[in-house]
Amino acid sequence: MDVQPSFPASSPALSPAGTEAASPVRHVHGACPHDCPDTCALRVSVQNGVALRVQADPEHERTLGALCTKVSRYTERTYHPERLLYPMKRVGPKGSGQFQRISWDEALDTVAARLKEIAVREPQAILPYSYAGTMGLLQGEAMAARVFHKLGASLLERTICASAGGAALAATYGGKVGMQVQFFPESKLILIWGSNPITSSVHFWTLAQQAKRAGAKLWCIDPRRTDSADKCHRHLALRPGTDGALALALMGELIRQDALDHDYIRRHVSGFEKIREQALAWTPERAAEVCGVEAGLIRELAHDYATVKPAAIRLNYGMQRVRGGGNAVRLIALLPCLTGAWRHRAGGLLLSASGWAAQARNDAALQRPDLLAGRRPRVINMSTIGQDLLREASPDFGPKVEAVVVYNSNPLAVAPQSAQVAAGFQREDLFTVVLEQFMTDTADHADIVLPATTQLEHLDVHTSYGHTDVLLNEPAIAPLGEARPNTEIFRALAARLGFDEPCFKDDDEMLARMALKNIDFDALRARGWARLPVPDAPFAEGGFPTADGKAVVDAPGLGVPDFVPNYESVQASPELAARYPLAMISPPARHFLNSTFVNVKSLRDVEGEPALEITPDDAMARGVVDGSLVRVFNDRGEITLRARVSTRARAGVVVGLGLWWRKLAPDGRNVNELTHQRLTDMGNAPSFYDCLVEVRPA
Repeated sequence: MDVQPSFPASSPALSPAGTEAASPVRHVHGACPHDCPDTCALRVSVQNGVALRVQADPEHERTLGALCTKVSRYTERTYHPERLLYPMKRVGPKGSGQFQRISWDEALDTVAARLKEIAVREPQAILPYSYAGTMGLLQGEAMAARVFHKLGASLLERTICASAGGAALAATYGGKVGMQVQFFPESKLILIWGSNPITSSVHFWTLAQQAKRAGAKLWCIDPRRTDSADKCHRHLALRPGTDGALALALMGELIRQDALDHDYIRRHVSGFEKIREQALAWTPERAAEVCGVEAGLIRELAHDYATVKPAAIRLNYGMQRVRGGGNAVRLIALLPCLTGAWRHRAGGLLLSASGWAAQARNDAALQRPDLLAGRRPRVINMSTIGQDLLREASPDFGPKVEAVVVYNSNPLAVAPQSAQVAAGFQREDLFTVVLEQFMTDTADHADIVLPATTQLEHLDVHTSYGHTDVLLNEPAIAPLGEARPNTEIFRALAARLGFDEPCFKDDDEMLARMALKNIDFDALRARGWARLPVPDAPFAEGGFPTADGKAVVDAPGLGVPDFVPNYESVQASPELAARYPLAMISPPARHFLNSTFVNVKSLRDVEGEPALEITPDDAMARGVVDGSLVRVFNDRGEITLRARVSTRARAGVVVGLGLWWRKLAPDGRNVNELTHQRLTDMGNAPSFYDCLVEVRPA
C-alpha cells in the first residue's frame, strides 16, 4: 500500500484542484539506499515537484516488482513532520535535545574552526564515524573520505555488521564472492542459515518460495522460530554461537557417508586432509549436546545435504555476531566445496556478493587515500566506540578523541554496550558534529547538527552485496528546507578548511561518473541499472580468487577453522552462566532496519513496543506471564521490556527484538544496554549475539 506524504511548510504542496494545472506525473530511477542485500531498483512518481509514491521498478529483475513494507513507505520518511530541515546548534545539556536554528555559514564556520584548532595540534584526535545509513558510493565515503584523509584524522574500522563473515570468506574463497541469487529457484535443497529473509531479504524469500513450489526442500537453521522458519520444511533451532559445531558435524557425516566429491576436492580445495580427522571427531551426538538439538535432526540434515542436489546455502550475518563467528563461517563455506555443489549454478553458498562489485568499484578515485600523503593515522574500531571515547591519551591508544563527525550512523542506538557509548558522547569536552535527517539519539548529543538529504533528494551510485547489478539513484525532488547531500556538506567544509586541491571541487555528477570502472555511465543512467559480468556458475571449475585458485582450509595466519565457544557460555564462563543463564539475541524487528525506520510512526505502531520473546517453560520458572513487563539484566545494565511468551524463542534463549531508538523506548534504553564490546575471532567485529542475561518480573 502506498502512503501519501504529509508536507511540511517548507515543501512544495500539490495545488488545489482548479487553481493550477497539474504537471504530468514523471517517473525517476532510484535505488534503495539501505543496508539490505536486495538493493532494489525504485521508480519514484513525481508531480509538481512532489514525490507521490515510491514503487519497485517493474523492469528490474532482481527487484521482482515488489518492495518491502519499510521502503514502500519512503515518502512518509522523506516528508516526515520531524525532518531536520535547518542547521542547529546545541543550547542545552548534551542529550537534552535542546537546539537552536542557525545559518549554514555559522554552522560550517563553527565546525571548520574547531577542527582546524584540533588538527594543528593533533589531527588524529578527530574521528569520523559512519556506516551504512546509506550504501551509496557518493553519499557514503566519497567526499567525506577525502576530507578526513586530507586532515590526517583517525581512520575508522567499519566492523559493526559483517566484517567477521567478510574476513572468513576472504580466508576461504579469497574474497566476498558466492552464488548468483537468481539461480536459487533451480536448487533442490536450500539451507537458510542464520537468516530470516521474510524480514531481511524479501526478494530472496520469493526465489526460495519458487524453489519450494518446484519441489525443493527448505531447512532453516536459526535459534529463533522466525516467520521464515515457519514456512520451511524443517527448522533446526540450535543455541546461539554453536553454528561451527554443527558445520563440523555435517562435515564429519559427509566423510563417513563418503558423500564427498573427491575430484573437486583434489583439484579445487587446498588442505582438506588437515581438517578430516577434526571433522570426524564431531559426531552428531557431540554436536547435539553443544547445539542443544537432537542428534537425529543433525543426521537428517547431513543426509539431505549429501544426497539432494543441487544444494545451496543462503548464509546471513546474524550467525557471525559471536566470538567464534569467523571460524563458523569458514567451516560452513567449506561444505559446498567438499560436495562439489559449486559445479551447478544453483549450488554453492551466498553470504555476500560484494566481492564481485569490488571489481567494478573505483573506491580509490572516490576516496583519494593518496591525500594522506604518507601519513598512517591510527585506526579506531567503530564497535568499541564506547570505551574509546572514554580513554585518555596513552602510547598504546594515541591522543584522546576530541572531535567526532557522525554521518550515516546512529551509534548511541546501534553500538554495543550503549550506556558506555552514551557516557562517551556526553563528555562536555567532546566536540560532536552529526549529519542527519532526524533528531536521533546521537543527534541529541551533538554540538552541531547538519540537515542531510534523503535518497529522493540526491544523486548516488549503488552496488549490492546480495546480487550482481549496479544501480543509479537520480534525485527525484529538490532538497526540502535547507537540507544538503553529504557530498555538498563535505565540499563546503573542505573550502572552509582551506583545502584547495581540485578534487574538493568535484561535483556529484563527476563523482558518479568516476565511481565505477568498465561501466557505461550514460547507459546506466538511461536504464537505471547495469549487470556485472559474473559467470552463472563461477566456481564450477575452481577459479576461486585465492593465490592458487583453490578454496583454502589452512589459511595463513589463521590455521584450520574450529568451533570456538561464545565468550558468555557454559563452556567458556560457567560462573557467569550460573548467574545469567539465558542467552539473548537481538535480531531486527520485522518493520525496522537497524535503527532507520523506528521514528516512522506507522511502522512503530505495528511493532507496538520493545518486547522480549521467552519460552513458556523459561517464563514459568521466573514467574513471568505473557504481556507483563520484565527486567532483563546482566552486569552491564538493565532494560524493561514487554514479555511475549511463545515458542518463537528456544529453551534457554530470549529474543530482544531491535533496534529501538533509546529515547523512543519507555525506559530510555534498548537491547544494546546489555551487549558487550568484545570482538569476534577474526574481522574485529562485535559479538552482539554472544550475551548472557537473566529475566525477572518488573
